[in-house]
Amino acid sequence: MERKPFEFETTEDHKPYSDGGGSNLTSTVDSSGDEQKKLVYRGWKVMPYIIGNETFEKIGIIGTLSNLLVYLTQVFNLKKYTAATIISAFSGTINFGTFFAAFLCDTYFGRYKTLSVAVIACFLGSLFILMTAAVPGLHPTPCGTKSSCQGPNGGQVLFLLLGLALLVVGAGGIRPCNLAFGADQFNPKSESGRKGINSFFNWYFFTFTFAQIISLTLVVYIQSNVSWTIGLSIPVGLMFLACVIYFAGHNLYVKVKASGSPLAGIARVIAAAIKKRGLKPVKKPCSDLYNHIPPNYANSTLKYSDQFRFLDKAAVMTPEDKLKPDGTASDPWNLCTMQQVEEVKCIVRVIPIWLACAVYYLAITLQMTYPVFQALQSDRRLGSGGFKIPGATYVVFLMSGMTVFIIFYDRVLVPSLRRVTGLDNGITLLQRIGSGIFFALLSLLVSGFVEERRRAIALTKPTLGIEPRAGEISAMSAMWLIPQLVLAGIAEAFAAVGQMEFYYKQFPENMKSFAGSIFYVGAGVSSYLASFLISTVHKTTEHSRSGNWLADDLNKGKLDYFYFMLTGLMFVNMVYFLLMAKFYRYKVTNDEANSVIKTNEEETKENQQQDKSYV
Repeated sequence: MERKPFEFETTEDHKPYSDGGGSNLTSTVDSSGDEQKKLVYRGWKVMPYIIGNETFEKIGIIGTLSNLLVYLTQVFNLKKYTAATIISAFSGTINFGTFFAAFLCDTYFGRYKTLSVAVIACFLGSLFILMTAAVPGLHPTPCGTKSSCQGPNGGQVLFLLLGLALLVVGAGGIRPCNLAFGADQFNPKSESGRKGINSFFNWYFFTFTFAQIISLTLVVYIQSNVSWTIGLSIPVGLMFLACVIYFAGHNLYVKVKASGSPLAGIARVIAAAIKKRGLKPVKKPCSDLYNHIPPNYANSTLKYSDQFRFLDKAAVMTPEDKLKPDGTASDPWNLCTMQQVEEVKCIVRVIPIWLACAVYYLAITLQMTYPVFQALQSDRRLGSGGFKIPGATYVVFLMSGMTVFIIFYDRVLVPSLRRVTGLDNGITLLQRIGSGIFFALLSLLVSGFVEERRRAIALTKPTLGIEPRAGEISAMSAMWLIPQLVLAGIAEAFAAVGQMEFYYKQFPENMKSFAGSIFYVGAGVSSYLASFLISTVHKTTEHSRSGNWLADDLNKGKLDYFYFMLTGLMFVNMVYFLLMAKFYRYKVTNDEANSVIKTNEEETKENQQQDKSYV
């Protein structure tokens, strides 16, 4: 499929607005040859619809999924390691689903239509999960305090999986498109628009974590202590409200249409480079490589980079290569432009960084599962009134740590670092991601020591009773879990926001949905890796002399060994990341290069004038 210039859906309701920064948000877009259409970027004017939908959707879907680990063990009577494996595999499937959703979005439907289907699918999925709790025949017989419980039958599992499948479709479509769709509402060519995009990234993750905090406190408490039916009804209602808010802004959105498959362009460059692998490299790539750029090209033009020069051969013209009258190649699978080659180089450069980030997210995935089990076998009492904090609620400290640190980072750390480094963001995006990996390593290390302490107290001091289908409850306060979770939250504030901004800025413009999906695909890889590690460690240590590391009763297990093993893995990953980051080169457009040259010339003239004045 040929790549088309960016086109936009327009409506009669589009009227000029100002974003508050004094700039006119109306720009002219040539989308159909002679016809000129007015495109209105409403910026923050339309954010209540997008962020409102994002907030309620996240509270809804997280309210359904955040306590699903406990739901599977207490209502569906599954073993802990089975439930943890299912959750990890389910999370991985959602995240991999973002890749296919991004492909369909960028190739066929555009972000608005993809999001329309996704929010409806999320609502239906949460409704199906609610029915498994509300309808007695859709879940196993309650087990109570029995040591042996009846598991779900085939029909009950099938209905549950149908609900989870709808959530895969919904969340898989929302995650890669929502952030890019929000960024579409700002004019990237205006200064206020660019500032709006940068600010939107932080607000996006702020609302994301805010939604998780609400879900992990209020919604989880109702599910665990009042009623699963009532607790799961809240997400259904919120998802319905999210749908209403999203579609209420229908006539106000900037809607970028699908511009053709970006994957086809990648495949052409690789195919042409392989066909011409025997050619000698050109002496002056900037001038000797074929580089026809058609009018209204979808992406900004990139400056030539001398990395991965074997791909340059795709843009080397041979006597066999023919051009059409408009200057384009007759056979795009045999001759590509230098611009297309540079776009592929951008993607190739990102892959090693992405691999390190996928392994990094392993720490975050496991900090959302096993600390719940640790909390259940710790002292969860708050005060003297006998109130117990639900086990799943402790993950809120991860989200709180992330939320608070994002504000601190944006308002305090960045301005301070900016004065030292001279960079707009204080530090580079790769430095921000690397800082996140370091804090993830600290989080796992602290987790191992805390679990070692929890189990030692449980085995040597009086316990506080027995957790059903688990074991004796340690007298150690579950508040000792807060440091590891806060460190994981700080890691996310650095790495998650940094990754999303990194992918968004380093990918070509026509692959913004893919930029969002690659973040979640990396998280999906880590989820599958977590599932694999949990299963492998469980089977390997089940019959060992030292005992099963991941036993259902954590007091009989060695979860601290598992944490220390992951700490070693994270250390190796951090060293790998530092090596890859050292050789990484950021994408540079011709406009940016010209801007730097112009700025340098202006600084030189100012210095010369100052010298003359001094003389």
